[in-house]
This record gives sequence, C-alpha cells and structure tokens, in this order.
Amino acid sequence: MSPFSDVWQEIVARPHGPLALRFYLQPIVAIVLATRDGIRDAREGQPAYLWSVLTNGASRRDFLQDGWRSIGKVFMLALTLDVLYQAVVLGGLKPIQGLLVAAVLSIVPYSILRGPVGRLAGHMRGPRATTRQRAA
Repeated sequence: MSPFSDVWQEIVARPHGPLALRFYLQPIVAIVLATRDGIRDAREGQPAYLWSVLTNGASRRDFLQDGWRSIGKVFMLALTLDVLYQAVVLGGLKPIQGLLVAAVLSIVPYSILRGPVGRLAGHMRGPRATTRQRAA
C-alpha cells in the first residue's frame, strides 16, 4: 500500500474507533457557533462571512480573527482529542493528520455555514443596509 492510502485508512477508521462521539459532537458545536455568529452578522448588517474572507482583502484579518475567537476552542479540543486518539490507537503522533481532522470537524462546518445562516437571518429580518452601505 502507498503511504497516502495508509493515511486515508487511518483517517476513515477514526469515526468507528475510540472517541468516535467527537465526530458528531464537534461539528454540531461548530454549527451552533456558526448559527449564533451568522445571526449576529445579520443583526449587525455584516456581509456573508466566508465570501468576505475570500474576497475582502482589506478586512480579511478582522474576519478571520472574529471567526477564530468563536471556533478556536472547538478546533483546539478537536486537535487535542485527535492527538489522544493517535497516541492510544495508532501508537504515535501524526501532526498533519491531527490538524486535518481538527479542521474538518470544526473550521470547515463553521466557515461554510456562518455566511448562509447570516444571509437567511438577514432575509427573515427584512431589507437593511449593510454596515459598509451605512458608512458610505
């Protein structure tokens, strides 16, 4: 087998081994935080989160810091639990795998859902000027 297929098999086996509950709880926590922050974005008239991170170079750092304040603890918990899993089940540490798993369980769902939740909440609130439109 190739090293890539070994890595892939180790990652795919994680939801079925010890600490498998984290594969469900951590994305749920990330979704709850994305929902909370998306609703806050709508209330404050902020643009969609991920789109702004990708396209607004001037404010990218502010958007990323705001997102990290919300999701950072969940990411660190995901990383810690994966390192624990690696030590117990795999008998060694694989830091790249740990970072990948932690990002998939926390950062990805948060980043994908925060913007759409904010847009949906904004549509439910009715038309309002965004913060940037009001400042102009």
